Amino acid sequence: MNSLDWAVLIGYFGVMVAIGLWSHKRVDNVSDFFTAGGKMPWWLSGISHHMSGYSAVMFTGYAAIAYQYGITSYVTWSFPIAIGIAIGANLFAPRLNRVRSKLRVASPLEYLKNRYNLPTQQALAWSGVLLKIVDVGAKWAAIATLLSVFTGVSLNQGILITGAVTAIYCTVGGLWADALTELGQFIIQFVAGIAMLIAVLHELDGFSTLWSVWDDLPDSHHQPTVGPYTLIFLLAYLFIKTFEYNGGMWNQAQRYMATDSAHSAKRSARLSAILWFVWPLVLFFPMWVAPLIIKTDKPDNSYAEMAEHLLPHGLLGLVIVGFFSHTMAMCSSDANAIAAVVTRDIMPAVFKSVREWSTRTGLLAARYTTLLFLALSMAIATQVNSDFFGDIISVVIKWVAGLMGPIAIPLMLGMLRAFRKSGPTAALISWAMGLIAFYLVNYPINDAIDGGVNLEYQISIPLAVSLVLFIVIGYIKPEDTPERDAILASLNSDDDGPGSAGAALSEPESGASGHKSVAGATD
Repeated sequence: MNSLDWAVLIGYFGVMVAIGLWSHKRVDNVSDFFTAGGKMPWWLSGISHHMSGYSAVMFTGYAAIAYQYGITSYVTWSFPIAIGIAIGANLFAPRLNRVRSKLRVASPLEYLKNRYNLPTQQALAWSGVLLKIVDVGAKWAAIATLLSVFTGVSLNQGILITGAVTAIYCTVGGLWADALTELGQFIIQFVAGIAMLIAVLHELDGFSTLWSVWDDLPDSHHQPTVGPYTLIFLLAYLFIKTFEYNGGMWNQAQRYMATDSAHSAKRSARLSAILWFVWPLVLFFPMWVAPLIIKTDKPDNSYAEMAEHLLPHGLLGLVIVGFFSHTMAMCSSDANAIAAVVTRDIMPAVFKSVREWSTRTGLLAARYTTLLFLALSMAIATQVNSDFFGDIISVVIKWVAGLMGPIAIPLMLGMLRAFRKSGPTAALISWAMGLIAFYLVNYPINDAIDGGVNLEYQISIPLAVSLVLFIVIGYIKPEDTPERDAILASLNSDDDGPGSAGAALSEPESGASGHKSVAGATD
């Protein structure tokens, strides 16, 4: 990097902070901070949903997969995510929007107290927060790794720089700042991605490279499933990501909750699905042909090394900004979602005084909680390559994909009429047994089997165990009640509810916890 690249990078950081400060005036209460007051346009929500779904891990961990195995990086990653979001556009997106507009809550988990009970809500909240601290820690480590390649700064310095900038804009501006910075980040990434694609085509055989290059690549690069990324892995990943990207990742749920209506939430999901189908192809192609341009014994660094080799200064800085944009988008949106769960779900259950907080106090708590989460995840990032956590990609793929299912099942299926008999017993047992299954499959059983348990089973068995138990226990011990049926009737109605855009929670109506009786929310 030279001074021009640094100018681009510093300018980007400055714009992100400016957007956060501008968004600050749009945040008057926790509803604005966590769900944009239910006023976010569908197209902005869709772009934000897409951008908050992946990070610089794509340019490190998945760049390594693309360098070693080729097109399977797309077929077994972004393609199943696109399919899963398309499925959820009708199944989950509108219901998540009604969680806000009809039940008047500001956190994706707030409705669980009435749908199940307080212990269920707390179990999902605490376990999800702990998992996300590790997940976001892996994201900080990924972007710090790239920054180290380009600038030579240490891992810890890179974590501190990116975390500090993200903390400023997402803390002062809330979800509005997240979404608007993600829009800017998408534009930057679009320009950077196209620039990198053109540079690669120019380096090889021009535009004809798109179809002529495949004969020069290893045979494995042509195969949709190869190595550890098998057909079973693809199906397992589709199974998991359908839950994860439709609300199991709480930041994704917030994007649907933030739109003005259930119909807008559907349109948001469809736009995100289209972007997941198309845009990763542009980003992945340079990674697939990288073996023809550079030789490296560190596939994680292949994209970064290729960018340094091909791009002039200025454009190189823009590509580096593109790396930052993805990670900062995901981390800031995760921070906002976690702060929502902590301040709306966990703290009111632990401290009675929280339920009497004023609007101003609740908003301050939201901002301080966001800062605390970012600080903890940055601390974890410094340890993400330790023997305990394993490398970056194993944390993201195995830990997050494997543990997300048991947490997501009661949240997502709890909105559907078909599972109305599944109550708190089914939710808690399915959650607990899913976590136990993850531990057994990934550690004692994996260590006992020669060669270990295949990756697809490590990540899919926990979710499968949770899903089966959630359904079966619901039939063995049905716990449907008139109050729970009223919640489901509200979430499954065709209308968006009275005053959808303005129906987000406003303090101090329900206290800071937002735990009001839901029977009256079905008018």
